[in-house]
Amino acid sequence: MSDKLLPLSHCLAAQRPVDTPIAYHAGQYYSAGQFADTVKFWADKLQAQPFQHYALYTEDAYPFAVLLFALLHAGKQVWIPGNNCPGTAEQLAPDCQLLGDWKNGECFDDCLQASECSSRSLSPLNPLHTQLVIFTSGSTGQAKPIAKCLNQFQLEIATLEKHWGEQLGDAAALATVSHQHIYGLLFRVLWPLSAGRCFHSQAYLNPETLVNAIQHGSAYWVASPAHLKRLDQQSPWDGIAGLKAVFSSGGALPENAAQQILTDGGQAVIEIYGSSETGGIAWRRQSITAAWTLFSGMRLSCIDDKWLLHSPYLEILPSPDFSKGGIQLDDQITRLDDGRFMLHGRSDRIVKIEEKRLSLVELEQHLISEPWIDDAHALVIAKGRDVVAAVIVLSQQGVTQLKIQGRNRLIRQLRKTLGQWFEAVVLPRKWLFVNAMPLTTQGKIRQPLLKSLLDFDSRKLPQVLSLDVASDSARLGLRVPEDLLYFPDHFADYPVLPGVVQLAWVEHFGKLFFIIDKPFSQMEVVKFTRIIQPDDELTLTLDWKAAMGKLYFNFSSERGAHSSGRMIYGSKV
Repeated sequence: MSDKLLPLSHCLAAQRPVDTPIAYHAGQYYSAGQFADTVKFWADKLQAQPFQHYALYTEDAYPFAVLLFALLHAGKQVWIPGNNCPGTAEQLAPDCQLLGDWKNGECFDDCLQASECSSRSLSPLNPLHTQLVIFTSGSTGQAKPIAKCLNQFQLEIATLEKHWGEQLGDAAALATVSHQHIYGLLFRVLWPLSAGRCFHSQAYLNPETLVNAIQHGSAYWVASPAHLKRLDQQSPWDGIAGLKAVFSSGGALPENAAQQILTDGGQAVIEIYGSSETGGIAWRRQSITAAWTLFSGMRLSCIDDKWLLHSPYLEILPSPDFSKGGIQLDDQITRLDDGRFMLHGRSDRIVKIEEKRLSLVELEQHLISEPWIDDAHALVIAKGRDVVAAVIVLSQQGVTQLKIQGRNRLIRQLRKTLGQWFEAVVLPRKWLFVNAMPLTTQGKIRQPLLKSLLDFDSRKLPQVLSLDVASDSARLGLRVPEDLLYFPDHFADYPVLPGVVQLAWVEHFGKLFFIIDKPFSQMEVVKFTRIIQPDDELTLTLDWKAAMGKLYFNFSSERGAHSSGRMIYGSKV
């Protein structure tokens, strides 16, 4: 690590020694010299293009860093979306050029070596020039653009280095969060580049692969609560104990998870509180204190029961939400006498059900306190009458109770327990049991997916009772509604679910869980072996083979197999 930070605006103009390792990517280290040469090569190519705005997305962090600085040195504006889904690409394409890993099977890895030498001299960047646009989820669900300049990041990096630079030393940055979000961008790419630390390009989705990737030297972990609270007795605690630090952001880490990591791994997790709009605001080590400490230069004020943040980062480039020298926070805060503060959840998670106020955070906390439940998420399904839904991850004890009691009795028991604290009108009316919370690459809960599963049209779709999902497979517990549109015509006196409807359900759920961006082509080996009738409970198993464009399906129940086959997407062969 360098004795002092290198400004992001100068990190290629005032280059470190050429053999300094910058990143570890695809099994090899890339040096400062290689990084500079590739940035120059791509800056030449990009500057020659007529486009001014680029949407940059890559799966790995080193290709992202190369393209990011190439775009900046080419004088372009960089938009950083949270994902590369087809819908995102369609939304961005009219306004900017897509760059990076946007198409299936194509990635930037093949272009990491400069094919020719560039005579370009990389001059310092203007740190106040608005060249970066971050996207975050707005309160309406529509992506919200937030303009940033390098100086905002640099001020935050200086603060982070002041707090933890000595502790980290020359540790490498390893992460389980995406660099397409401001937290991952800052902690796993920009901070290491400025401080002269090496960063690993790949995001490690579980702690076992992360600790195994530490080949030599020291490392720190850039994580989120979603990853940390999944640690259990089988986790690689010896490897975790050897890390220089563990950081977490994106939400509050559950107290029991923080305590477990301290007890089993010897790590007092450093939690960062902030947002895409504000950057980092405060920090804490929950295993030591639940209170948050403001970063240097930050100040909170309260006007009309609303909290405003006054931040030196915001003063550099005031946002549209910036007023009276501060920006309003969507959090419930209690300020302590010593200047620290407590967080009580986001204020926009206070909802009204039949004119009764309900804190979804409080409801979740009561559910999680039950020994049967490992995790819970509450949301509101907006219909003619708004109802609360609960998404539940059962503990092993809870799984056992589900088998003993059955789903309906278990839900009644949970509602009875919640009834000790909440009025009946606000208790969850919709329930979904999942093996794990569906998350985005930033560790955020996939709200649109959960709403799609819970807010279904019972005239056309089955009720989803349970969900066990992986990257390329899904297993759904379904109940066939009695009021399906298809039963009266098939047949009035003996209703049977038509095969074509079963296939429509397969395609509906397949496209919900997997990226299927090619048109339907044909079916293979489809068999209907047992009829399906109203109120039947089924298991639908889906396996997506992306390389072949084939979606395998199987409907079954306690009575045996009902139907199976393959749906083919893409050109006919």
